[in-house]
Amino acid sequence: MGQQKITVKIAGRPYVLNSSSPEQEWKIRTSADEINRKVNAYLDKFPGKSIVDILSFVALNVCISNLTLQEQMKNLTNEENALAEELSGYLDNIDKNSR
Repeated sequence: MGQQKITVKIAGRPYVLNSSSPEQEWKIRTSADEINRKVNAYLDKFPGKSIVDILSFVALNVCISNLTLQEQMKNLTNEENALAEELSGYLDNIDKNSR
């Protein structure tokens, strides 16, 4: 499948984007929906703020979430490596003891 043009609205403004697959289209549309939910939540919380301020809060919130997820992924990877090393040690012991 080639490029497909799709239109999404973010903060009430339409954007025409290219999507290379149904999966990418889903990611774009889902992301736009999430941004709009966050924009609306901040608009309710800070009614006098400009859309630039609101979008800045949304971007900051998304970056904080991404950094948190990256940190969690790093911790899980470290834990996985430690468990794999421990398992390898157990298997080596079993192998040595069975000889």
